[in-house]
Amino acid sequence: MNLFLKYAKVFFKSQIIYKKSFILLCIGQFFLPFTVFIGLFLLFERFDAIDGWAFSEVALLFGAIHMSFSLAEMLVRGFDAFSQLIRTGDFDRLLVRPVPTALQVMGSKFEFTRIGRLLQGTVVLMIGLTGIELQWTFLKALALVLMIVGGTFIMAGLFIIFATLSFWTIQGLELASIFTDGGREMSQYPLTIYAKPIQKFFTYVVPFGVVNYMPLMYILNKPPYTATVYAFVPLLGILFIIPSLLFWEFGVKHYKSTGS
Repeated sequence: MNLFLKYAKVFFKSQIIYKKSFILLCIGQFFLPFTVFIGLFLLFERFDAIDGWAFSEVALLFGAIHMSFSLAEMLVRGFDAFSQLIRTGDFDRLLVRPVPTALQVMGSKFEFTRIGRLLQGTVVLMIGLTGIELQWTFLKALALVLMIVGGTFIMAGLFIIFATLSFWTIQGLELASIFTDGGREMSQYPLTIYAKPIQKFFTYVVPFGVVNYMPLMYILNKPPYTATVYAFVPLLGILFIIPSLLFWEFGVKHYKSTGS
């Protein structure tokens, strides 16, 4: 953890050398997804509800998943650019260092300009919270925090999985965007508006529904997810990182050096 923090500190200092550029990039990251939120707002201006969900409730889904996505992009961006290390042969250098390769790749790149996107997700989340009448409890507050944490781990796990495929494909796969960007866009809305196969896939395979939809149903007292156990289901999203890292280790063992 200390080494990871040192990596992050070095990258943060390097990125704020040009402060005006850094601030402008953060502002751009704030407004880029905000246009999507405006589209969501206009949708509810035309329709009062979607599958029984009000605007403020969907805003909570939107804010939570965008916060998760921005945190994952900020902290594990190194895996998104990993295929370049394979193409250039630079991954060989990582193998001879007495540090886990996953930690080295994760620390190879940070995108702190995603603070703007994180702030935007936070603002939307606050808009959603102020628009609902709810009696808060400790478990509901915990469930909201776990939604964001669990979503971050799932996004990070997906970055790791598709980075691992680069051991065989060499070039990074655009297919990853279907699950990362696509999963983010899908999770902005209630899971029940999608077809049954999609609901099952994003619940049992890539469990976005477990970290976003189910716990929010618990927070909002929406049946059938009103039992206390649903406050803790986002923990399953955190566990998603385990098979992702195991797959990474499998890929490392099958890596063939470029010889350069």
